[in-house]
Amino acid sequence: MKKHEKDTGSSQVQVLALTDDIVRLTAHVGTHDKDFSSRRSILKKVAQRKRFLTYLKRTDFDTYTTLVAVLKGKKA
Repeated sequence: MKKHEKDTGSSQVQVLALTDDIVRLTAHVGTHDKDFSSRRSILKKVAQRKRFLTYLKRTDFDTYTTLVAVLKGKKA
């Protein structure tokens, strides 16, 4: 999904990075029930990812559909 080798700022790459963070934090919160700051971090990252996906859907629908397919494959 990277546009070039050092691409870290494109929306696609940021959505994938946020998804990795969300998965990692979700596993952490599963074992540490009282870590409320991590719970809040998950909510913030989910909201940010949603904003990126909304932006992509509005500006570049083909890339959006490809990215959603990749994300569905990662969640399995």
